[in-house]
Amino acid sequence: MGLIGLLVASLLGAAGPTTLPAAVQVKLPALRQELLEMEKKDQAARIAMLAEMGTQGQTPLDGKSAVKPAASNAVLAATRAVEDLDRKHRMRLREIIGRHGWPGKSLVGTDGAQAAWLLVQHSDQDRDFQKQCLSLMTASPKGEVDASNIAYLTDRVLLAEGKKQRYGTQLQGEGGTFKPRPIEDPANVDKRRAEMGMEPLAEYLRTAQEVYQKFTRPEAKPKPDGTKP
Repeated sequence: MGLIGLLVASLLGAAGPTTLPAAVQVKLPALRQELLEMEKKDQAARIAMLAEMGTQGQTPLDGKSAVKPAASNAVLAATRAVEDLDRKHRMRLREIIGRHGWPGKSLVGTDGAQAAWLLVQHSDQDRDFQKQCLSLMTASPKGEVDASNIAYLTDRVLLAEGKKQRYGTQLQGEGGTFKPRPIEDPANVDKRRAEMGMEPLAEYLRTAQEVYQKFTRPEAKPKPDGTKP
């Protein structure tokens, strides 16, 4: 799967609630905060990589990986930083799940549960772990997991198994724009997306293009202190 498509889909998927409703009683507030910090680092690293690619002009939407063989040292360093961070987060998330089960909304809040899902999305180096988490999320009591999160991870797992995705969340570059990876029964994809509380596919693709253009601008690179410009 194209690297840019993965990055943009991840950034779009992470755009869920980031504030905690006052009425929600979180059982493990310290764990919630830890997950939010992990999510913050995850996104900062990916935005930095996209911005570095933009700086080097390595942002083709032609279906190929954005990291060219002759990539600059800065791009390669940014890519390794993302990979190292994913590995670290995956190990910690395994510990969390082993102790608490899937960290749903009642345990870590709406935003904490969103953060946990995002970290699983980026655990592509351990497909068995992703499948385990998908099973836990799907089996969670109603209201504990956002349906859209299940849709994203379902697509990720299906494509990794060489199958077609169901919801069109995973993208690839083609002809200078984004296209979904192969979709099962594409005529009914919007119906399935609506059932998971998601916008129509065409709207999702438009947003993906906007996000891509935003984060590949050189000025999008996070400042040395990790904050966004």
